Amino acid sequence: MEGTEGMPHTGFHAGSFSARDETRATAEAARRRVRIMSATLHPTLPRPEPVAAPAARLALKTDGASRGLLDGAWWPRSRDLLSELPLLTDALDPVWGRITRIAVNPKYWPVIPRRVPVDGHVVRVGWFTPEIDPHKLLLLSYGTGRWDLLIIPPETGAESAARLMAAASDHDGPPLTASALIAADEARHGVATTGEPLDADEAWEYEGGASPVFAAVPRQPDRAGGPSRLIVGL
Repeated sequence: MEGTEGMPHTGFHAGSFSARDETRATAEAARRRVRIMSATLHPTLPRPEPVAAPAARLALKTDGASRGLLDGAWWPRSRDLLSELPLLTDALDPVWGRITRIAVNPKYWPVIPRRVPVDGHVVRVGWFTPEIDPHKLLLLSYGTGRWDLLIIPPETGAESAARLMAAASDHDGPPLTASALIAADEARHGVATTGEPLDADEAWEYEGGASPVFAAVPRQPDRAGGPSRLIVGL
């Protein structure tokens, strides 16, 4: 006992610190293993690629074609002007110049926004009744001119839409108003333009696919005497 009381205490304290250091080292190693496992189990997810918006579905007369009552046809995918008009102006601005104003008949449009932001500018939207045919869209380009497009109802089947696009953009076609053109197509083919059930191919086209019906429609026109239609986004 006497020897024990006279022993220095440095060895006891050194042993105590060594045990605490070992405990901290073990805990740190455990934390590193948890971090490694977390990094393995929860990798960083890749950023989603932006989805390109579908192109507007258009058929336009060429510059040299007789204008008549219509300058072509537009087949929107919905009745939401706020989402449909930017796609339309993106396609028309390079062809007709910057579109600044658009007017419609409100009959088939549940909401008509007064202004629609498009690429780099704002388009003012108005409505008139009965001055504008319910199936027509009026477009104005500041300092350039005015154009009138047949509006093909969004729910129209692909075959009917193809016929209407061809008729509206054909310079040899009859001088019919937009509604008269749709009525004539319905009477001739015995099928209503609106309310047609969509088969698998037509449903895909309605959602933005590429229906085979349009594969046979002439595309970029030949100004030297070729087809008088310009088909865009089909």
